[in-house]
Amino acid sequence: MTHMQNSENQPEQTPAESATPEAPQSEPWYANGLKFRCTGCGNCCTGGPGAVWVGDEEMLAIARHLDLTIGEFRLMYTRLIGSRVSLREYANGDCVFFDGRTRGCTIYPVRPIQCQTWPFWSSNISSEKMWKHIEAVCPGAGTGDFFSLEEIEERAQRFVL
Repeated sequence: MTHMQNSENQPEQTPAESATPEAPQSEPWYANGLKFRCTGCGNCCTGGPGAVWVGDEEMLAIARHLDLTIGEFRLMYTRLIGSRVSLREYANGDCVFFDGRTRGCTIYPVRPIQCQTWPFWSSNISSEKMWKHIEAVCPGAGTGDFFSLEEIEERAQRFVL
């Protein structure tokens, strides 16, 4: 390859040659995958106060599922937290769509991305210690189906807090 000369009569480097080599990325602690299978316990739908963030497309899908207009749905089932929209919850922290009798989700086929991607949220997989905490509160975490690094990261990227 012929190099161009700079003003000091030195060969110029191509961008690839002049770039400093990046340090190799260390693999995440869960590089060998994790196990999870939903047990239907409802623990992720209940408990202390929180937020289940929903976007416009998710609200429209849920409204259609419930045979409501988007306005009716927003009025009955959502609340603003800052500038974001969250599903409402009962005073005890349970999601408004959690059925305590069956311990199931009444909108399961159209549940929000936040619910679909549990427990593989970035915050939950940020450290092995955090994952151990999730295993303590979620009986399906650490057991059941195997999820590869790629599957975990795809889910984590789908839901961003």
